[in-house]
Amino acid sequence: MATARSAFAALLRAWRDRLSPADAGFTVTDGRRAPGLRREELAQLAGLSVDYVLRLEQGRAKNPSAQVVGALARALQLSRAERDRLFRSAGLLPPRDGTVSTHVPPGIQRLAARLDDIPVGVFAADWTLVWWNTTWSALLGDPSAIPAAERNLARALFGTGAAQAALHPVESERGQDAFAASIVADLKDAVSRYPHDARLDGLVRDLRETSDAFAHQWSTDTAATPHTADRKTIRHPEVGDILLDCDVLVVPGADLRMVTYTAATGSDDADRLDLLRVAGARAATGA
Repeated sequence: MATARSAFAALLRAWRDRLSPADAGFTVTDGRRAPGLRREELAQLAGLSVDYVLRLEQGRAKNPSAQVVGALARALQLSRAERDRLFRSAGLLPPRDGTVSTHVPPGIQRLAARLDDIPVGVFAADWTLVWWNTTWSALLGDPSAIPAAERNLARALFGTGAAQAALHPVESERGQDAFAASIVADLKDAVSRYPHDARLDGLVRDLRETSDAFAHQWSTDTAATPHTADRKTIRHPEVGDILLDCDVLVVPGADLRMVTYTAATGSDDADRLDLLRVAGARAATGA
C-alpha cells in the first residue's frame, strides 16, 4: 500500500510541475519560480484543501476517493489514459465506459480558462458541475465551498442541501417552472443514455423521494425544451441584480455542457459583471 501511495504521489508532483499556470487560467508574473502549478493552485482547481494535497503528494494520505482523484485529474488536465493511470495508482478502477463522464478534455479546459472575463462552468450530462472559473464563483457563489456530491444543478433547484443554500437567487426569463422542467428533461435524456450509471440513478431516486416538485416533473409526460439558452437575473448580494444572457454550449464527443453568462458591452450589467470579475481575481490571488 505504501508503494502505491508513493506512485500516486509521484504522479501528482510530476503532472503538477508539467502544467502551465497560464493554461490553467492563472496569471504568470515575472517573479514566479515554479515552472508548473503551485500546490495551492492545484488545491484551488480541484476544490481541495492545500494540506490534503500536500499529504497526497507526500504519500501520507490514504485511500483518496474516486471523486478526489477525478477532481485532481481534471485540475491537472490529464488525458483519458493519464486519468486512468492516476485512478489505478490510487487503487481505484477507472470510470467505466457507458457511465456519465466527468472528464474535461485538456483542450476544453484551456479554452475555458482563457475566457476568464466571463463566468464559465462546465457540467456533465447529469448537470454535475465539474469545472468553473473564478468569475463563475464571483457571480454565483464558490462551488468549492460545498461538498463535491452537492455540486449539481438539479440538487440546487430541487434539493434542500448545501447546493440549494449556497446558490445566489436566479430568476429565469422563461419562468422558473419552465427552467426546472428543462433540467428534468435533460436528466431523463441522460438516464435513457446511461441506464447503468449508479450515481445518476442515485441522484434521480434521491430527488424523487425528497422533492415533490421534482417527483411531479419526473412523472409528467409533457415534452420540455432542453436547457440551451436563457436570460437570467442573478440577485447578487454585493452588486445587486444582474441581467445576463445564459448560453449552453455542447462539447462534441465529450457529452459536456459549457455554460456561459454574458452582457452587452457598455451596459450597466456588463459593468457589474466586470466588478465581480475583478473581485473574483483578487480573491483567487489573495490580494
